[in-house]
Amino acid sequence: MNKKIWIAALLVTVMAVAAGCGSKPTAAPNQTQGAGTETETNVTEVEGETITEPVTAEPEENTTPTEPTEGSSEETTTPPSGTSTETPATSEGNEKKTITVFYTDEEELELHKASAEISYASEDAKYKAAFESLQQSKDNKLVPLWAKEIELKSVQFKDGALTLDIHMPDTARLGAGGESYALDALKQTFFQFDEVKSLDLLVDGQQSESLMGHVDLEHPMTRPE
Repeated sequence: MNKKIWIAALLVTVMAVAAGCGSKPTAAPNQTQGAGTETETNVTEVEGETITEPVTAEPEENTTPTEPTEGSSEETTTPPSGTSTETPATSEGNEKKTITVFYTDEEELELHKASAEISYASEDAKYKAAFESLQQSKDNKLVPLWAKEIELKSVQFKDGALTLDIHMPDTARLGAGGESYALDALKQTFFQFDEVKSLDLLVDGQQSESLMGHVDLEHPMTRPE
């Protein structure tokens, strides 16, 4: 009886082992697709058991060149400064002219003429420079008849008529001969300008009968024919 039981148990065991070997489980590889990661499964059978080992594949490197985004700044190259574009300002130079000026001698015996160079930027400045030439002399033998104390207050020129307004202190007054020479020197100096047809001399804005009290003063003095 015991022998039959052992034989039946052995048969059951053999059939169970045979059934286990006939139905070995196999696992299909799982592939999981993630964000840039691929997972593979390796199946290894060890002594009747199946072991599944996940294998992670490295993501492929993206070799596509990236284009610059809109709005990105580009490097600009500034050429070296070697040429100046700035234009220098130019100023109008004064015009120069050589004129004839009249003086007297130390004894006030007669008039003497001399050359003088004047510089001016306008017509009024030209007449002012001519008057100033009458007040100074480079030659010690030529004496100005118009003292430096005499102030030229204003100059006006219109339609050939030249008007000079002066202030004369008492220290600048001369005798009868000196006054006559002074007026002649004034007329000959200014009438050398072709545009001047008449000359009116005012004292402190007034038409005076006499410049220094000895000789009558015409208003205006005109160019001789």
